[in-house]
Amino acid sequence: PLLCVIDDAQWLDRASAQALAFVARRLLADSVVMLFAARERNDEFAGVPELVLGGLGDADARALLASVIPGRLDGRVADALLAETGGNPLALLELPRGLSPAQLAGGFGLPGALSLQGRIEERFVARLEALPDDAQRLLLVAAAEATGDPLLLWRAAAGLGITHPLLEPAKSVGLIEVDSRVRFRHPLVRSAVYRVASPSERRQVHEALAESTDAQVDPDRRAWHLAEAADGPDENVAAELERAAGRAQARGGLAAAAAFLQRAVALTQDPARRAQRALGAARTSLQAGAFDAAEQLVGIGAMGPLDDLHKGRLDLVRAQLAFVSSRGNDASPLLLEAAQRLESLDVELARETYLEAMAAAMFAGRLASPGGGTPDIARAAHAGRRPSRRLQLADLLLDGLAALHSEGYSAGAPILQRALVGFTHGLPGADELRLLWLACLSALHLWDAERWDVLSTRHVHFAREAGALSELPLALSSRIYMHLFMGELPTARALIEEVNSAMQLTGSDLTPYGAIGLAAFTGREEGAQALIDASTAGAQRRGEGVGISVTHWAEALLNNGLGRYERALAAAQQASDFPGDLGTSNWAVVELIEAGARSGTPEKVTGAHRRLVEMARVTHTSWAIGVAARSGALLSEGEAAESAYREAIDRLNETRLRSEIGRAHLLYGEWLSAEHRRVDARVQLRTAHDLFTSIGMEAFAERARKELAATGETARKRTVETRDDLTGRERQIAQLARDGLSNAEIGARLFISQHTVA
Repeated sequence: PLLCVIDDAQWLDRASAQALAFVARRLLADSVVMLFAARERNDEFAGVPELVLGGLGDADARALLASVIPGRLDGRVADALLAETGGNPLALLELPRGLSPAQLAGGFGLPGALSLQGRIEERFVARLEALPDDAQRLLLVAAAEATGDPLLLWRAAAGLGITHPLLEPAKSVGLIEVDSRVRFRHPLVRSAVYRVASPSERRQVHEALAESTDAQVDPDRRAWHLAEAADGPDENVAAELERAAGRAQARGGLAAAAAFLQRAVALTQDPARRAQRALGAARTSLQAGAFDAAEQLVGIGAMGPLDDLHKGRLDLVRAQLAFVSSRGNDASPLLLEAAQRLESLDVELARETYLEAMAAAMFAGRLASPGGGTPDIARAAHAGRRPSRRLQLADLLLDGLAALHSEGYSAGAPILQRALVGFTHGLPGADELRLLWLACLSALHLWDAERWDVLSTRHVHFAREAGALSELPLALSSRIYMHLFMGELPTARALIEEVNSAMQLTGSDLTPYGAIGLAAFTGREEGAQALIDASTAGAQRRGEGVGISVTHWAEALLNNGLGRYERALAAAQQASDFPGDLGTSNWAVVELIEAGARSGTPEKVTGAHRRLVEMARVTHTSWAIGVAARSGALLSEGEAAESAYREAIDRLNETRLRSEIGRAHLLYGEWLSAEHRRVDARVQLRTAHDLFTSIGMEAFAERARKELAATGETARKRTVETRDDLTGRERQIAQLARDGLSNAEIGARLFISQHTVA
């Protein structure tokens, strides 16, 4: 068993708080307790069980007070101390130490001007000021270096001419302990020691710590101490902080990199250089999910003298901030304007910005602002300057998406296929992270399930490794849908929890795409419809048009599963009427054809089927050919229908998309039943029922069960409660074990320990 205590959690840096909270939320069967103590509630730890501690009861408080005061305590003084401390144990121990016998006896002169925290600190300060000057300086060295490394403490102390014996007075008054670690009696001692020191004393101590820190072993900590030792702007230190930020970013520490860059901005004197560094710090803060800090840094950048190139970069960061914070329709026109400004200054950056504008326009979708829709971006990108170098993957993505949105599927798909082949070999981490969402979306729109699987896995990996909290919800959402189509609903459910955590940490607003998809696949009408309605309203409010398309598609899928085909038809028509919604518009066409055929209006969906057939012809993937054959069978009769159903099953069986395979068996079975071929129908319907039941697609499983009953075979109606006695996480582990993963591999996949897996 392990107890991990994180005291004064309100003082944790953001990255550490996020990492610790992430672990705490995922401790299940492990014999581990993580105990966080904080002065007040903290959003970083939302979702972790909490206990609000009040003060000690009156009797216990009096007993504790009596234990530290020799002799009889005046009743009025005791009452005043109890009232003033509110039962806080530390206050009960520390406040009486500064009171004279006369005050304790009669109650005169009880302090009342400072806050409770301030009064406790004052007691520590009083003990500090009674120490020799060099002992106070030694404590300041310990307070300024949070690692608690005694060797570093003594090296820095030696540089200041302080020797070991001076530690004894501080230890004797109960302020500090030094053995294998340096520990203050209470964190308020550390803050009191640091607070009462003069700025020049602090700088002197940080300089000594910087000189004592090995530049090869811990260059980042040395850079930080150098920054704290600076008494004004210092270009050399600012440059060292920039290098520290680069190292932090390379190891996935975006939050730390942002902190280094922000400090570098503060130490930069040259106005132009300061503004440029502020823009770089803003972009890093943006990636780390620190939107408020990014906005402040943009303000600093805007005040500096910027050349045209950096004015373009300022516009770009402003537009990026608008996009990642709300995913609404106000970002794409800003990004388009920034791209056009940058064209004459930096053609490569302009192309990158056009690509970001395209992504923003795709989010805005049907709600795009005038001049900021995907056709507008496509035309501008097509007319813009071309790079003189050989085309990179980003260029192919931009050209493919521009062709797709301006010339149609047949023109854009081949270019995007070339780009996706290039992603097979990978890119440098930062470039890949920037492009992977669009690459995943392109794979999805091309019905390329294999590449979607690989790229969405990589996207989640890179976003997690880099700590890119602004990117992580998008990466996870794409991965969730991959799991939904593969019939791995418990895994999707676990990732939805991670999306929620990332959204809480950044305070960003985004349609809950994963939760909507899961609800539609599961098929529980009441909860799903409420979520769909609420999400539609939220997307409309933000101008997030793709969110509206996803909710309409989810409503169509839900109602097709429930056998309510007219409602499914209406929703699918709304979802498919904006082809610019990559992926969603494809899926909506499939739901539209099934709903139209089943509601007796096949003539309404023949155009949709032609569109689906064209996609299959252009991409030639098993997924596209399979769903095109399955949809075509719904609009056919006799041998043509049966041949199409068989082709659909054969081609979809070449994929891992179990939900699609199950739907092919279901539709084939329903058709066989309508043809009065009951024995043949039972085989297909039983296969579909078993698949849907194992997946957890309850509405489709019930549809298969009813059709089986119509053929004369009874299938037990199963629900989540009767299917088995496993929890969602246990079921997820069992499925991964069935697929051949070891306990260690399962633990790594799910962010839990091997002990939990066992």
